[in-house]
Amino acid sequence: MKKDLTWLKEALIAHRGLHTEDGTIPENSLLAFQQALQMGYAIELDVNVLKDGTVVSFHDIHLKRLCGDDRMLSELTFSDIKSLKLLSSDERIPTLDDVLNMVDGRVPLLIELKPHGDVVKLCAHVMKSLQHYQGTYAIFSFHPRVVYWFKRHHPHVIRGQIAESFKSNPKMHPIAKWMMKHMIFNRFTQPDFISYGIHDLPNPILDRYKKKNMIIISYAARSQSEFDHVKSSYDNVVFEFFIPKQKG
Repeated sequence: MKKDLTWLKEALIAHRGLHTEDGTIPENSLLAFQQALQMGYAIELDVNVLKDGTVVSFHDIHLKRLCGDDRMLSELTFSDIKSLKLLSSDERIPTLDDVLNMVDGRVPLLIELKPHGDVVKLCAHVMKSLQHYQGTYAIFSFHPRVVYWFKRHHPHVIRGQIAESFKSNPKMHPIAKWMMKHMIFNRFTQPDFISYGIHDLPNPILDRYKKKNMIIISYAARSQSEFDHVKSSYDNVVFEFFIPKQKG
């Protein structure tokens, strides 16, 4: 069955939901997703897996930035975190099932898997939640093993590779950085689309993929000028902290 990736080109995609820069509407919260739903925007979200296998909508490896808690997400169960509040709001960390039940197919979902630990565990538990979901969605990840896992086990699922230059990561080995920047593993994982960091655009690596009709999106535009800059060369870009206007 041919995959329909049209929405990845045409939808306005809210990065981590329609959250606010001041944190009153926290990223990856049900409130942020509800705000995006009301505007008819597709939703990009991050997912992590807890110690007990619960998949939650949360970006970081630990709770410090968003909850003021030093504990690592992978060491906790849902009962450990369910009462924690995000930033200064009354919002709590939602499960992926919470998000799916709320969205209920009304807008497409772009789901980033954040494998801070066991890659297979994360992939398997994400797919357990998605297996009966009737809405439109795609998964993507920085980790090639995630993309490969979906290619091997669920090839019908739209899958994407995230990449960038990794200039801000001094701990990353130069060879690994080069391989990820050039997406060397794509020949094995065969992603359906690429999501590339906005500050590395345009570049000849992506231009070669574009000539092969690969869909290329980016992250994350924070102004109309950044949004237009990406759209002038590639297919789409997720956005945050402003409301974009489509041309044409």
